[in-house]
Amino acid sequence: MKVDVLLGLQWGDEGKGKIVDVLTPEYEIIARFQGGPNAGHTLEFEGKKYVLRSVPSGIFQGAKINVIGNGVVIDPALFKSEIESLESSGHQLTKRLLISKKAHLILPTHRLLDACFEESKGDSKIGTTGKGIGPTYTDKVGRNGLRVGDVLHNFEEKYNAAKTKHLKTLAQYGFDTSALPQLEKEWFEGLAKLREFTFIDSEHYINKAIKEGKKILAEGAQGTMLDIDFGSYPFVTSSNTITAGSSIGLGIAPQAIGEVYGIFKAYCTRVGSGPFPTELFDETGDELRKLGFEFGSVTGRPRRCGWIDLVALRYAIMIDGVTQLIMTKSDVLDTFDTIKVCVAYEIEGQQIADFPFEIGDDVKSVFVEMAGWKTDMTKMQKESEFPKAFSDYVAFLEKELNVPIRVISLGPDREQTIIRK
Repeated sequence: MKVDVLLGLQWGDEGKGKIVDVLTPEYEIIARFQGGPNAGHTLEFEGKKYVLRSVPSGIFQGAKINVIGNGVVIDPALFKSEIESLESSGHQLTKRLLISKKAHLILPTHRLLDACFEESKGDSKIGTTGKGIGPTYTDKVGRNGLRVGDVLHNFEEKYNAAKTKHLKTLAQYGFDTSALPQLEKEWFEGLAKLREFTFIDSEHYINKAIKEGKKILAEGAQGTMLDIDFGSYPFVTSSNTITAGSSIGLGIAPQAIGEVYGIFKAYCTRVGSGPFPTELFDETGDELRKLGFEFGSVTGRPRRCGWIDLVALRYAIMIDGVTQLIMTKSDVLDTFDTIKVCVAYEIEGQQIADFPFEIGDDVKSVFVEMAGWKTDMTKMQKESEFPKAFSDYVAFLEKELNVPIRVISLGPDREQTIIRK
């Protein structure tokens, strides 16, 4: 048995949560392999809306086991808030959610460091959510981090040592730390909640499940173009968001990976700073934002919007080894007269099809214009109902990307999903 991987191919916010929820009935274990609580996966069903931060998106489907892998970073305070929200809506999690001992903890001082470092960048701000993700991964790589398993062994001593080190750094910047006592209060209350769950050696657990023939889905956060190595650096997240990250974030060998589901929107969005070649600054961009309700599920920040970018998408498909594509938010384009598709970049008068090392202001998008379908597709139940213009759009994307689009989402509800044969 292989572990299938599901991840985003753009700059995040592709609708991964809903798709994991839709696919979960086919799997026994859903395992999140990277990222922190800055990544909000939004799910809607039965008239209710849920936002997940650290909990895998398979948590709503029956008795499925959900695992937070070693590649994830956890803020106990935000974890407590997330768990209590889910429990208040009738979802009991303690027996179905397992947490890796090797997952790193976001400390209260990590949040202060995040704000401090972002403030110090001035006009070069990355656009971080301020959740402490970057400083936590920095400590992890610098071999100074605290892990979930440390809660079981001399934790107070380890915590105080890390806190003292962080406060020295903050003092050098003259950063205000008056918020720390309240942050710590909430954090330790969250830690008590975290202790109610089972801590596991996730690498042993996952590999044993593979040997037992259990079906496993690895869930990623953010998107490929935010990968620390292959994204639009330095405007990226602090973890490996690509397929290879599932090997590191769960402790599975590369040959254990099976299908790779790559999710993309029918257009593009981005949050925070960084290059965005197809970004629209006009009424069309505003309309995409309005119709797609493009605001961060965790932060509420308005997302930057633009036409679909096939240069970046082909690059992501190559890096991830995508075997099946999933297109979301197709319905957002229902009212447009024409649809544009970026098929190449133009740099210094030369057209290029490969994603470049760096994207500057000199990069121009080369577009192909297609007819819009001008049809409400949100209630369609099968592919044969698609308007011809939409079918032509799908066929064009498949030809350009050379990977089949197997699933098309026509709305936020799990029922608004068409599986193509």
